[in-house]
Amino acid sequence: MPHPADDAEEAVPLGQRLFDRPFLLLLAGLLVMFLFYTGWGMYEILSLPAGNLP
Repeated sequence: MPHPADDAEEAVPLGQRLFDRPFLLLLAGLLVMFLFYTGWGMYEILSLPAGNLP
């Protein structure tokens, strides 16, 4: 005989919902890498010393 608690819907954790959607996971990975490399590049450009032109 099944338990009454088994009939109630169980909340799916956020991590499980993320891993159940591969395209959302792909988008999140691309977004993180884009932001990381863009931030790194901007830091490098802004931290360069001013060049002396002849």
